[in-house]
Amino acid sequence: MSDLTSFPINAVWPAAHPERIQLYSLPTPNGVKVSIMLEELGLPYEPHLVDIGKDESKLPEFVALNPNGKIPAIIDPDGPGGKPIGLFESGAILLYLAEKTGHFIPADAAGRWETIQWLFFQMAGIGPMFGQVGFFHKFAGREYEDKRPLQRYVAESKRLLGVLDKRLEGREWIVGGEYTIADIATIGWVNNLVTFYGARELVGFDAYPNVIAWLERGMSRPAVQRGLKIPARS
Repeated sequence: MSDLTSFPINAVWPAAHPERIQLYSLPTPNGVKVSIMLEELGLPYEPHLVDIGKDESKLPEFVALNPNGKIPAIIDPDGPGGKPIGLFESGAILLYLAEKTGHFIPADAAGRWETIQWLFFQMAGIGPMFGQVGFFHKFAGREYEDKRPLQRYVAESKRLLGVLDKRLEGREWIVGGEYTIADIATIGWVNNLVTFYGARELVGFDAYPNVIAWLERGMSRPAVQRGLKIPARS
């Protein structure tokens, strides 16, 4: 039996199955990266809903696992050397799970680094920019009289979609013919932009046919459909 009692987060979100990977998350574009990955891998895991609307990610028990106070985070009871490991940052978790299992990242060095660069493209560009569009278009920022911030983030989101669209020309997935963590990291954000954020017309999404086709391929995967709803909202 795995012992996770040394992790303070276990006091708030106790593990019913401590031998499984513990996922602390919410189905946001960042959170679903890890749930999709876990569903794709078929690894046993136990999801715990962290309600950021109630500031649960700011609880000291959560911050002990992720000092940045953001979802997602995991504990793998079977980490390196067979010892438990806690991880935060969705990109780092994707890399860890890919290397742990040998799936969704190319085995050759060139392909591996090509995948990592596009993972970082999502982390540094698509996530932050699309998130700002969501804030200024759907959430509190839409009430701001000054529309220049929205215009700035819309323009940058269009540019990023253009980069992605060009990359996907003649490719099934971001790294050629192989579905990787670069796709897993990006699908939730692109889907969220045009669905939950309601920004399809705002960013001119229909001008990016390669992105549209890629998103349809990604969304048709059963693991993606499942992962987008995990952890289930109460």
